[in-house]
Amino acid sequence: MRTTRIAVLCNYQLLPERVGGMDHFFWEFDRICRDHAIEIDWFFPNTAAHGTYTSLHIIPFGNVSVEAFFLQHLIGADTGYAYIITHFVELCTPFFSKLRKLTDATVITVDHNPRPLHGYPVRKRIEKRIKGILFSRYIDKFIGVSQYTENQILKDFGRSLKRKTAVIYNGVIIDDIDIRQTQHIVPKFMTASHLRFSKGIQDLIEAVAGLPATARDLVKVDVYGDGPYKETLLENIRNRGVENQFVFMGSRADLNKVFCNYDFMIQPTHMECFSLAILESLAANVPVITTNVGGNEEVIVDGVNGFIFPAADVGRLRTLLAQILKGQRPQNQEMRHDIELSFSIRQMVENHFQLIKPKP
Repeated sequence: MRTTRIAVLCNYQLLPERVGGMDHFFWEFDRICRDHAIEIDWFFPNTAAHGTYTSLHIIPFGNVSVEAFFLQHLIGADTGYAYIITHFVELCTPFFSKLRKLTDATVITVDHNPRPLHGYPVRKRIEKRIKGILFSRYIDKFIGVSQYTENQILKDFGRSLKRKTAVIYNGVIIDDIDIRQTQHIVPKFMTASHLRFSKGIQDLIEAVAGLPATARDLVKVDVYGDGPYKETLLENIRNRGVENQFVFMGSRADLNKVFCNYDFMIQPTHMECFSLAILESLAANVPVITTNVGGNEEVIVDGVNGFIFPAADVGRLRTLLAQILKGQRPQNQEMRHDIELSFSIRQMVENHFQLIKPKP
C-alpha cells in the first residue's frame, strides 16, 4: 500500500493538566491514519509525553507563528504532502497564497473560533470580506465544527464559498464519562470553563445574588476552571455577599468523572463555537443551562435536555434558577444515547478521515 503524507498545523498548546476532547481527537485521528498507511507530521507549539502523544511525529514550532515556521519548513524540503490541515489557525490570510506557491497539496482548514456576541465591528467585517476575495481561492475545503460556524464562515468571507464548506461536529469520549445516578432534592449546580469575561460567569453571580434570600440560600455552584478573570469574579462574589453560594474548584483533568455528581451544568457564555463541556455534561445525563450563542442550540433543546436563555440576560437566568429550585426539570432524563449517536469522538474522527481517505 502506497504511503500518503499529510501535515496538520495546530495552534494548540499540549498540556497534561488540560487534556480535552481535541487531544483525544488528535490521538485517534493519528491512529486511524497510520492504520491506513497515512503518515502525519504534526506541528504543535510544543511536544508532549502524556496520553499517546509519544506515538505522534510532532515537529514543535515554539514561540514563532506556525504559519511562518511551516512555510520555512516547506522551502527546499521534499515533503510530498498530499494534504495540509489547519486547526486553530486564522482563515483566509496571505499565508495560504504563500503556501500554494510551495505545494500543490489539498488545503483543509478547520474553524474552531467563536465570534463576538454582537458581531465584528464594521471595519473588521470589511477586512474579512476582502480577505475572503483575495485568499479563499487557496483553501480547498472549509470545515466548521457546528452549523453556526459554517454560517459564520460564509458571513465572514462570502456565500460563494458554500460549495467548499462542510460541518463536522466536535465529539467526546463517551465511555469515559460517568453517568449521573441520583437526582438531589435541592439541585446541585456546576460550571466548567476558562475564567474570562466572555464566559459570562459574572452574569451567573449577579443572577444568584438577585434571588430572594430563601432561594439564594439553597444555591450551591461549584466553579471548575481557571483563568485571568478569577480574581475579578471572586471580588464580585464578595461584593454581592454570595460567598456561600460559589466554590472555586480549580482546573480538573478528570471532569468526565465530575459531571455525574451534579443536577445541572450552567454555561452562561457570551460567545461559543461548539462546546465540548456541554456534550460531556449531556453524556453524563446532566442537563445544561446555557445561552443562545454559537452552536449551543444545535445540541440543547429548551425544556428537553436543558434550558436556553439569551446571552447576558441576567433576569432570564435568575428566573430559570428560581423555577428549577421550585422543581422544574427538563423532560428528557436520558441524554447520553443522543450524544453517542451524533457527537462521539469515533464519529468525529471518521468524518475527518473521510476528507483524506485514500481512493481504492
